[in-house]
Amino acid sequence: MDFYSAAKVLHLVSMVAWFAGLFYLPRLFVYHVDAKTSETRETFVVMELRLYKFIMVPAMIFTWIGGLSMIFMNSDLMVGQGWLHAKILFVFVLTGFHHSLSRFRLSLAEGTCQRSTKFFRMYNEIPTLLLLVIVILVVFRPF
Repeated sequence: MDFYSAAKVLHLVSMVAWFAGLFYLPRLFVYHVDAKTSETRETFVVMELRLYKFIMVPAMIFTWIGGLSMIFMNSDLMVGQGWLHAKILFVFVLTGFHHSLSRFRLSLAEGTCQRSTKFFRMYNEIPTLLLLVIVILVVFRPF
């Protein structure tokens, strides 16, 4: 396997792990907000921290490393490839979403979060929309 293929494998596997966390963490927030006892809420605090720190953050970092490695190994990708520029823009948006989850995680852990389960259910749809846009850009390369 050459380095480009290895970078692509790293990028794809890390992206799948990252999205698993992006889909699951807001769902944990829904359950956390609904929790009736402090013991249950504390269980969610631990689950959310472990998911974020040990799965999502490394997966995000390796997704970026794999993607940037492919670009650096094939710099022609950046010339006249509007689809790639758009994809990178949406990955920046996704990274911002990732960091917003960290802020919500901390406020839930501190007991200061004022968001409802309905908010987190709706917020949970954002990574789905971003994934759809990114995949369409990569597959169809519209511009």
